[in-house]
Amino acid sequence: MDIVLQILMLVAGFVLLIKGADILISGASSIAANFKVSKMLIGLTIIAFGTSAPELAISISSLASGSTDMLIGNVVGSNIMNILLLLGIGAVICPIVVKKNTVIKEIPILLLISTGLVVLFLDTTLSNAVLNQITRADAIVCFLFFSIFLYYLIALARQNRDAKAKKQEKPQYKLGKSFLLTFLGLAGIIGGSQLVVNGATGIASNMGISERLISLTVVAFGTSLPELITTITAARRKETDLIVGNIIGSNIFNICVVLSLPIIIFGTVTPGSFQMVDLALLIGSAALLFIMTRRDRKISRLEGALMLLTFAVYYGFIIFEGVTGA
Repeated sequence: MDIVLQILMLVAGFVLLIKGADILISGASSIAANFKVSKMLIGLTIIAFGTSAPELAISISSLASGSTDMLIGNVVGSNIMNILLLLGIGAVICPIVVKKNTVIKEIPILLLISTGLVVLFLDTTLSNAVLNQITRADAIVCFLFFSIFLYYLIALARQNRDAKAKKQEKPQYKLGKSFLLTFLGLAGIIGGSQLVVNGATGIASNMGISERLISLTVVAFGTSLPELITTITAARRKETDLIVGNIIGSNIFNICVVLSLPIIIFGTVTPGSFQMVDLALLIGSAALLFIMTRRDRKISRLEGALMLLTFAVYYGFIIFEGVTGA
């Protein structure tokens, strides 16, 4: 009976995710047209922060219950998955054109923040400490980085509004309905992701799989489902600015808020079973995104396939390691 209920939760969750993403894209695109700002900015803010809500909810509840590995695995796994899997799928569906501003500013910011997080993990390696820890002070520094990023977004919004002031792109809906659709879409994908995570985590736990493996795979995939469905929907509509903005904004939000806020609230955490391969892929995925977009500001179908191959090799390794070690 438990298994049947968990399967029903998965199915219901996927239905909510798919329909919610479709409504979200329509509402967010219409908001951009109403305010005369770029869809890239909407992707970096409303969509990115909204689709990261499941990660934040999981992180707070995980740390409150003492599941440190679940908290960290949720963020590390989601960020790797967002770039390698989601952008890879999006590029295979529709080659992604990346704006110059994104290549020279937003992607380097993501790479810097990802590298900073890895440095915080390496206390025993860098300072001969007894334990690797992320302290409340470390988390506050990460949160301050997010404040700087928000300031940059506000400046970007003003710049985009001035540049588009003379353009008359007609919005699909009036402003009130646009916000309503965006809210309903976010509610659908957040609720759907929770159903998927709860069902999938229950099944995985019953199989006796380690918390690290569950957090890096099942939970990370479940909490990335809003971004995944949004990416597929946007790629099919050729709204590539929404795809890139969503992924970059989500990954920055994950590190600076989803990971940092629970630590600020509950105090220092000690990473348990995480390995260098997980941290290397966290930086490596952001570096790969920068390298691919630096030359021609585009992620081609071939480069998308390379991202998917890298993702498959890494996740094949951690699944094999987790199953044989269980």
